[in-house]
Amino acid sequence: MSTQPTALSTPTVKENPGFEVLYWIGCAGSYDRRAQRVARAVAKLLNTAGVNFAILGTEEKCTGDSARRLGDEFLFQELAAANIVTLSNHGVRKIIAHCPHCVNVFLKDYPQFGGRYEVLHHTQFLTQLLREGKLTLPVGSGVTPESLTYHDPCYLARVNGVHAAPREILRSALTGAQPGEFREMPRREEKTFCCGAGGGRMWMEEDPKQRVSTQRAQEAVATGAKTVAVGCPFCLTMMSDGVAACGSQARVLDVAEILAERLGL
Repeated sequence: MSTQPTALSTPTVKENPGFEVLYWIGCAGSYDRRAQRVARAVAKLLNTAGVNFAILGTEEKCTGDSARRLGDEFLFQELAAANIVTLSNHGVRKIIAHCPHCVNVFLKDYPQFGGRYEVLHHTQFLTQLLREGKLTLPVGSGVTPESLTYHDPCYLARVNGVHAAPREILRSALTGAQPGEFREMPRREEKTFCCGAGGGRMWMEEDPKQRVSTQRAQEAVATGAKTVAVGCPFCLTMMSDGVAACGSQARVLDVAEILAERLGL
């Protein structure tokens, strides 16, 4: 499979009714400028791999995750019911999302209301594409990160046990003419430390002197890694702020952005 840069193509379910995979963009990927770059990276990777996918576009609503975590059950059920009808109307069976909160709500909450789908975090799906040879990393060219550390999102690793896939991608991205180094933080995988935004805390104020994001960023910076990889838009925001608060020049990138960068997309 060619890894040459391709034009960004994100067909909607109406434009591509025969799609096999629905890419759920999510609120952050839709409205947050920084998270939009992650959505673009995922779309570029899907296009490069020749994946038959589609997005809901304006038909996509918030999953209601934060509403339920914060106790607004009525709003959550209203959003869930609307989304389930939309997904049913388009015959959606397989969903990929780059937000662990969206992944979790589809896996754990929507089945309570009849919404049952095959749901994968984007790192799981991208790992499959690498294994199948649909995405091929360059051997002697491309930009290889000098050193990486990875922050496990709570709702991905602690809640759903997904932590091997993102590491497989990152370790693959570190191979090249001049291999980079992967550096782990002490608290990781199922025992990861929160970025400070999970469970609805993304929308809450906290003491600037005791921000969880800064505490976690200090652990990442302490590894000496030049790039801090994340797999969640909430973590992307919190770790970016935390790393900046530490005075570090380390880059904070989503796993998909690192893979796309390595492929020259």
